[in-house]
Amino acid sequence: LVSPVGFKGFAIPEDKLASTVPFMFDGQEYTLKHGSVLIAAITSCTNTSNPSVMLGAGLLAQKAVELGITVKPYIKTSLSPGSGVVTYYLRESGVIPALEALGFGVVGYGCMTCIGNSGPLPAPVVEAVEKGDLVCCGVLSGNRNFEGRIHPNTRANYLASPLFCIAYAIAGTVDIDFETEPLARGANGQDVFLRDIWPSRDEIQAVESKYVIPAMFQEVYSKISTGNANWNKLAAPEGLLYPWDKTSTYIKQPPFFEGMKAELESKKAIQDAHALLHLGDSVTTDHISPAGSIPRNSPAARYLASKGLSPRDFNSFGSRRGNDAVMARGTFGNIRLVNKFIGKAAPKTVHVPSGITLDVFDAAQEYASSGQDLIILAGKDYGCGSSRDWAAKGPYLLGIRAVIAESYERIHRSNLAGMGIIPLQYEDGETADSLGLTGKETFSVQMPADLKPRMRVQVTASSGKSFNTILRFDTEPELTYYRHGGILNYMVRKLAGVPV
Repeated sequence: LVSPVGFKGFAIPEDKLASTVPFMFDGQEYTLKHGSVLIAAITSCTNTSNPSVMLGAGLLAQKAVELGITVKPYIKTSLSPGSGVVTYYLRESGVIPALEALGFGVVGYGCMTCIGNSGPLPAPVVEAVEKGDLVCCGVLSGNRNFEGRIHPNTRANYLASPLFCIAYAIAGTVDIDFETEPLARGANGQDVFLRDIWPSRDEIQAVESKYVIPAMFQEVYSKISTGNANWNKLAAPEGLLYPWDKTSTYIKQPPFFEGMKAELESKKAIQDAHALLHLGDSVTTDHISPAGSIPRNSPAARYLASKGLSPRDFNSFGSRRGNDAVMARGTFGNIRLVNKFIGKAAPKTVHVPSGITLDVFDAAQEYASSGQDLIILAGKDYGCGSSRDWAAKGPYLLGIRAVIAESYERIHRSNLAGMGIIPLQYEDGETADSLGLTGKETFSVQMPADLKPRMRVQVTASSGKSFNTILRFDTEPELTYYRHGGILNYMVRKLAGVPV
């Protein structure tokens, strides 16, 4: 809590560590503090393919319900399996009613809370979190928990097995020692510890051997290609070309091929580029790529409102990933993004020529209107986390020509190369700070005509400082993609029979 703002740091002052905020929900008063659980989700990733832990969660829920234990009603709980088979054996084993009693009913299938699609939290909860500047939590059985990914108001998120998702939901906090502290009080007022409701391995195996049988999998998967009534009644267009609907806010013809010519054009030099962002270490693809619900005060929300949509119809970035206008506006829109130009966590940057603080997309538009190139300065492990195509597509649409970082996550570096964005790396021992760069200079990148993987490329700042960087096009194919303006253009030319 007290670590500096950044990766796993929240800079909570010592005198605020014990902050509590009361709030009313459904006519009853509750209290939030640092560590309070707001979201507990058994999600489709990883664990829901394991019948032992899923049935274990069901048995734990049964034992809790038998003792009269409940989950506080403001905690957003859910169960979203990755397969219909999970629902089948949970139902047959009789644990569904207990799971539902604790709020863990089946809400659907596939990525939900883990990708940021938990939906909104109750307004009184959000107000309490913001009033106390509280670090509240999400607990999920997924495989990603990067900053701002799960929900904007759960600043700390923890991965746990399905059993622990339920346990932390019951406790209402992650600040608990299950060995020495009671989980809750039962209906008779007695203290109940986690060990009192934890199912034994023999109990789990007995249920699993009885209810998880091959016939279940055969029955569910034999129907996988038949779809369902809603899917089957959808009208699908025919023909070779997709009939773009210009009124759609979900699917929009992307701009990646606008102005593209059959023959290769010479690459435009990066001259006097401004840094759109000056970032530190461990900027994840969740900081970069749009995910989760669309904030009502964001550029993406303003765009959708201009199309006549009300906030209740904004939906999520994931549902609108087929609309580049929405996704570009959500790029670098994570509320936990720490930009050195701003000095705090916010999806903002400074438009250097004017000195005005703007949303990142709006600043990029200002630069584009004056024809200025853009780069990003970053620290170590730029692009770590999930591999996300929009973490490269989004910066491309913002006009980013190059990134200069201390190091890259392997897949994200490759994705940048695939979009024709130049990944440059400081030489060993050098950083923006050691070179005396503020990020408010302009930068020119001297790209030689005869490019080779990992060659040295000189960058000159308007301050007069010049320094060498390593060109992180690591293979000849990546150089080819760059010359074509990205892998998409390369593939179109290849399919069109143009020599590549």
